[in-house]
Amino acid sequence: MTETGEKKQLLHLVFGGELQSLEGLQFKDLSALDIVGIYPDYASALVAWRGKAQQTVDNAHMRYFIVHMHRLLDPDTKSA
Repeated sequence: MTETGEKKQLLHLVFGGELQSLEGLQFKDLSALDIVGIYPDYASALVAWRGKAQQTVDNAHMRYFIVHMHRLLDPDTKSA
């Protein structure tokens, strides 16, 4: 909770793209990355991630990720 009693935003980025190989994390084309969105909590980011991952299940090279942006913005925070 914040000082005003609001739930603290724990921002999460959902993005994906086609990988060069199944063994690595190098994207085939950075200009073609799919930025799904930024979400206020992990639960809503997970819903978005699942939706995009299910849409691309037939392409083994397509991967989507959840980035914990709040950890990058405030690395000293101990939250999830």
